[in-house]
Amino acid sequence: MPKDPFKTRLEIAKKKVSKRNLTEKKPNPSSIGVAFKLSTELVSAVAVGTIIGFILDKTFGTKPWLILIFFFVGVIAGITNVIKSAKNMQK
Repeated sequence: MPKDPFKTRLEIAKKKVSKRNLTEKKPNPSSIGVAFKLSTELVSAVAVGTIIGFILDKTFGTKPWLILIFFFVGVIAGITNVIKSAKNMQK
């Protein structure tokens, strides 16, 4: 008695999916690597914002206002980057 063509195709598709899942599995990153990535994103955003504020303050002579403004913008940007990265790591 011949097999049903649908069952044959279903078995082939299941094999392909299981092979793909085996090849796509990534090793879990170490905790120290994750912590380093998140802290680097936060610190770099704050540093870039502060440097931009310092340069603009020096150019326009408005010390310390633009440094403070861009520092807080950097903090907000850094926190949002950390939140986005943490969400991507959970997937």
